[in-house]
Amino acid sequence: MDIFVIEGMVGLLVRFALLVVAIFAFVISLIHPAEEYAAAGKWTKQGWTIVLGLGVLFSFIGVLPFFVDLAFMIAAFVFLADVRPALRGLRRR
Repeated sequence: MDIFVIEGMVGLLVRFALLVVAIFAFVISLIHPAEEYAAAGKWTKQGWTIVLGLGVLFSFIGVLPFFVDLAFMIAAFVFLADVRPALRGLRRR
């Protein structure tokens, strides 16, 4: 196999994995009620849902430059690493 074919396949696999992460973060943002975001002291549900939804949309379409797509992916990882644990912590109480 040509090295460029392998590189393209790996790139496609990475983009697919990032799309799955973005979809997962978006769905999780929809599950929690808006009151939990306020109680956890995080940004609003509407704000997170819009940012994560746009990230999913633009990642799926693939029309944005890489650095903008990267910004949406960072937002998804921030949501999963910071906001989601805070929201889950509220449900345990």
